[in-house]
Amino acid sequence: MHESEMIRVNQVRLPLDHRREDIIRKAAKLLRISPGEVLSWRIARKSIDARKKPEIAVVYSVDVSVQEPAKVLARCHSAQVQAVTEHAYAFAEPGAARLSHRPVVIGSGPAGLFCAYLLAKHGYRPLVLERGRCVEERREDVERFWREGVLNPASNVQFGEGGAGTFSDGKLNTLVKDKYGRNREVLRIFAEAGAPEEILYDAKPHIGTDVLCRVVRRLREQIIAWGGEVRFGAQVTDICHADGRIAGVVVNGAETIPCETAVLAVGHSARDTFAMLHEKHIPMEAKAFAVGLRMEHPRQMIDEMQYGRSSDPRLPAASYKVTAQTSSGRGVYSFCMCPGGYVVNASSERERLAVNGMSYSGRDGINSNSAVIVTVTPEDYGEDSPLAGVAFQRRLEERAYRIGGGSVPVETYGDYRRAVTGTDAGASAIARDYPDFAPAIKGAHRMAAVHDILPRELSEALVEGIDLIGQSVRGFADGGAYLSGVESRTSSPVRITRDETGQSALRGLYPCGEGAGYAGGITSAAMDGMLIAEKIAARYRPFTQVSERMDIRDGE
Repeated sequence: MHESEMIRVNQVRLPLDHRREDIIRKAAKLLRISPGEVLSWRIARKSIDARKKPEIAVVYSVDVSVQEPAKVLARCHSAQVQAVTEHAYAFAEPGAARLSHRPVVIGSGPAGLFCAYLLAKHGYRPLVLERGRCVEERREDVERFWREGVLNPASNVQFGEGGAGTFSDGKLNTLVKDKYGRNREVLRIFAEAGAPEEILYDAKPHIGTDVLCRVVRRLREQIIAWGGEVRFGAQVTDICHADGRIAGVVVNGAETIPCETAVLAVGHSARDTFAMLHEKHIPMEAKAFAVGLRMEHPRQMIDEMQYGRSSDPRLPAASYKVTAQTSSGRGVYSFCMCPGGYVVNASSERERLAVNGMSYSGRDGINSNSAVIVTVTPEDYGEDSPLAGVAFQRRLEERAYRIGGGSVPVETYGDYRRAVTGTDAGASAIARDYPDFAPAIKGAHRMAAVHDILPRELSEALVEGIDLIGQSVRGFADGGAYLSGVESRTSSPVRITRDETGQSALRGLYPCGEGAGYAGGITSAAMDGMLIAEKIAARYRPFTQVSERMDIRDGE
């Protein structure tokens, strides 16, 4: 692991209208040196401090390189200043075992893409198998579905190159601990592929659907340039094994591809794959996740709530993160908050309807939304099976489809609350102050009885949680806010078990990413893909160290 030492200056507070040179001037002042003594510097973190509304500050952490750092640190005596050692990411040293066939990566979401990216970069020439279409064609399929209601079960918001996160807000923050530098390496690779440089230091980094589509395409092109191969319309429908090890995968029920390593990086909606693995007795278990509804408010209202002022071009669209603990013990919390975004029809199966949230890079839509979700556990699923959570999701999605008549069902929070509790939410400030407020939804939608989608106990928990949040966040529980449903794909309902080597009980099969139950978002899934690439590399030599003459197209 490569290391470099710098001085970090924290809490560099500046007004909204500051210039870039003001950052290093103030950082140098805190270090008691002149700006001219700074050899180099970079922004390590940037955040907005809106605690003293309406006075808002931009707060930086700045990493500074100077000639004699020890002397500078000795005379600072400030809690704002500290020495930092950056641990640069380092890939695994290659192992000694020989690969007879190229590694197969099943799925091209963040986990699969980043696993394949690192394997390709280091000479392993992976074969990526993706059931859906490339991101350019996938985008056309998704927009046609939103416009005309024509669903392609293999190419939609859930399936296709880039995974489910491609048609979301593109948030890149994660709570995963990162002592190996994977988090920063994910951000660096994204930026290198065309994402804005700000993701390297923004406290709440995001890319946006429009930019993320281009970034995903460039990652694929780089994998191919390094000797990898990416095949679309290639669904793995079966797994071959012998003597407790994987021997190959079957694509589209017809073609068998031999392999001794396969990375199972399917998404959280690969229900038919989960069923196939279960039939093959691949160990897996039902896991807890969360379900709920999308909640929309006017973006201007959220901006005023968070910043104490109307929309300001110097400020990003405001975000929030809220949580509540209900009397039943269930947690209710916001998830995948999309400032200036849209609710989207995220269905992937016919006559079943799921929603998600999405923002473009500008986050300039008229509404802001988030999922408001409640925790569920295997005890809620009604059956004892590793796939019980999948069945639970499907029942909710079938109700949502039926209630909305195939369109996304929408209901005001006031009507929802009244139906669930029998009590009124009170006068709506949204109806008074934002008379033109309407749902911002990609895909057909209609007003309907959203309150009939979730089981009664979950609906009651949601109302209690929203009301509790509304007590501390003014306007959140306004009766004029819109709810739509169902938000059922928050994370995988199963975990495909693996050991410390990253392998399933079926040796050579590496469950990976969100679908396998080891991640919860774009960045954590990408980091898990990197981890699995490292584990494969630590065991096997690259193809470039085995034979440059090896023909890997057919695995021979």
